Amino acid sequence: MVEAVIQAAVGLGVIISLIFSEMLGASAGGIVVPGYLALYLDKPMQILGTLLVSLLTWAIIRVISQFTLMFGKRRMVLSILIGFILGWATRLLVFQNFTVYTFQMQSIGYIVPGLIANWFERQGFVKTLATMGIAAIVVRLALMVIFNGEV
Repeated sequence: MVEAVIQAAVGLGVIISLIFSEMLGASAGGIVVPGYLALYLDKPMQILGTLLVSLLTWAIIRVISQFTLMFGKRRMVLSILIGFILGWATRLLVFQNFTVYTFQMQSIGYIVPGLIANWFERQGFVKTLATMGIAAIVVRLALMVIFNGEV
């Protein structure tokens, strides 16, 4: 059952992302991001952790772009790499029983923060955050309908 929910969430997230991109001209933080966020809407601290890692990744990318040409694939790969490293670090904090453990403020997935950070840079923070939030809620509602509220 859990595997079916995850597959449905990612699939619906891709569909919703494409619809939002085509109809609204706004990306939901990456094509797989709404599906993953929809699975964690009941864990707000993990969503907050993911957003904090994404913001930190975005800030690092902006600093690096002051000293080097940073666009296209180079920015995307560096965003994912930095997001991966910072997301991995949040897991270390959680598993090492630091204060963060009580809040479970770790990032969702390994590439999600980097994807979000890349879209923060491409279309802006507010537009990305709003589109991503709405898309995740739509995916979660669709999952609740499909699986009779057992999500």
